[in-house]
Amino acid sequence: MTAVLQLSDPHFGTERPEAMRALDRLCGELRPDLLLVTGDVTQRARRSEFARARAYFDALRIPARLVVPGNHDIPLYDVLTRAFDPYGRFAEGLGTAREGEFEREDLLVVALDTTRRYRHKQGEVSPAQVERVATRMARAAPGQLRLVAVHQPVAAVARADLGNLLRGHEAAVRRWAEVGVDAVLGGHIHLPYVLPLHAAWPDLPHPVWAVQAGTALSSRVRGGVSNSVNVIRAGGPGPAEVQRWDLDEQQGRFSLVESTLLA
Repeated sequence: MTAVLQLSDPHFGTERPEAMRALDRLCGELRPDLLLVTGDVTQRARRSEFARARAYFDALRIPARLVVPGNHDIPLYDVLTRAFDPYGRFAEGLGTAREGEFEREDLLVVALDTTRRYRHKQGEVSPAQVERVATRMARAAPGQLRLVAVHQPVAAVARADLGNLLRGHEAAVRRWAEVGVDAVLGGHIHLPYVLPLHAAWPDLPHPVWAVQAGTALSSRVRGGVSNSVNVIRAGGPGPAEVQRWDLDEQQGRFSLVESTLLA
């Protein structure tokens, strides 16, 4: 069985020490195989924030790591850097790869950079990215859980978040459903939820889920939800499972609050 820790929107620069300690403890207990960071690593794309993020991720001692940028990982007020070297600080702190994949016998994850330097918040998935993912997923082995990781959501539960939806998301989901993608993982809006996209689009040729993570470490929580992370488990005897773990403020640890089977 493979376990993925989905950590989103830590916003280093606004991180909470108590959440950091609790997440370190959770990782020690669960021992995930992959750390998947779905964007907004920093608050203001400062070098010091990226450095703190890198040190913390290293300290979690998770064997593999995929990190995609979020809109906060591009300098906002430094206009020249945003225009001519928008991902330079991300590369300095976390490496040049802004996309990537992770594969095990029971799992295939493809991570995409959906940020654009000419957009402040909204992300975009290009036709070329959609097709690249489709080509790779079409070669997945039978029995692999197929996940796509982005930053912005492909489904919303609040009307206020409709403007945050990933541009091009419907075309992407429909194409990826054709090649058996099981779920699209995102962050950005600091609300955790799991939605069946095939309920909204019943003509999808394969069931696809939207899996959203809350903010893992930041003080910028929303909707009455404390800091939150997801654990995705693949390769068990039954369907894959998405577990939501929220920070219990009194206990000082992350606790399992919800589990969804991707069936």
